[in-house]
Amino acid sequence: MKRVLIMIPLLALAFSGACAPVAKPEAGATIIIVDALGREIAFKHPPERVVVVGRASQLILHAAYFFDEADERIVAMEQRTQRESSCIPLLDSAFEEKAQLERDVAAEGIAPIKPDALIMKSYLAESLGAPIEALGLTTVYLDLETPEQFFRDVRTLGNLFDNSERVEQVISFYQDRLARVSQAVAEVPEDRRPRVLFLQYSDRGGEVALNVPAPSWLQTNMVELAGGIPVWLEVIGSGWTVVNFEQIAAWDADQIYMVYYAGDPVPIVESLKQDPAWSALRAGQSGEIYAFAGDYLSWDQPDPRWILGLEWLADRILPDDAYDFDALAEVSSFYQELYGLDQATIDAQVKPLLNGDLAP
Repeated sequence: MKRVLIMIPLLALAFSGACAPVAKPEAGATIIIVDALGREIAFKHPPERVVVVGRASQLILHAAYFFDEADERIVAMEQRTQRESSCIPLLDSAFEEKAQLERDVAAEGIAPIKPDALIMKSYLAESLGAPIEALGLTTVYLDLETPEQFFRDVRTLGNLFDNSERVEQVISFYQDRLARVSQAVAEVPEDRRPRVLFLQYSDRGGEVALNVPAPSWLQTNMVELAGGIPVWLEVIGSGWTVVNFEQIAAWDADQIYMVYYAGDPVPIVESLKQDPAWSALRAGQSGEIYAFAGDYLSWDQPDPRWILGLEWLADRILPDDAYDFDALAEVSSFYQELYGLDQATIDAQVKPLLNGDLAP
């Protein structure tokens, strides 16, 4: 797969480190990677055998494939998917040649691959990273959990794959859209901004639960960046926090957004709209209970698609005509500019998977 690199003007935004240049080492020099834990990791040459493992490894892979070099240098990945379809085979022209590691693979199962670098989430440093490092293997930790961390970690990946030019193209893509959303939000008075509730629907183990995200998480950041006022901030938690209907009714938000990571949230939302208790809520009465948009994954996660989710949110949170989001055009732009897919492939492979409330 040959990707066309499209240059986009760089727009500066107030995100920490977003516009700091990536230093390209001189020939023969040691490459220094600074990972999400602030550790300096030295390589004598760009790692040629990269392995991605651990929980949320699929989200890391989606960022790694911004870079053409990932096709050749990623040699193994853990088998993890949220939904039935994965876009990794679409992004990696050499996917069939990659070792597919079993879910929750241990350090001993990784060592025989002889990786130059293993990439994983920073919260796995103790449980998975420490045993791997004890075998003399090199780990690189990423977060990707906020826009600031996303930019920083994309730069880390660009350094790892020795492609600083591509880093600037990717970040420009995001900053252009962030700037448009920010400008639209700035033009809407605070008294016209809706009170928003973000919920995750879970039915693991047959038990249904509704959860709100931690105040510091990307989902909360996205609501705020899109101009909404999160109503759940008094719920203090470091992860997803279960809430009951009584609490949801007490908040009585103007808008409710529902995500469902195992599939399309539309049937869940339609069922809630038929429930007299939910239809009596402010958001139910105004018809503003929304199924969060997605394709291979829901667009609210620490995954490259968060920028699509942010634009989709802004289109609904802000008053009519304040932000114009053409979902089909933006999806095409996303996959073309970030992954180099042609329009025919996007039409055939991606657009049929669009779900949630994607209508204008």
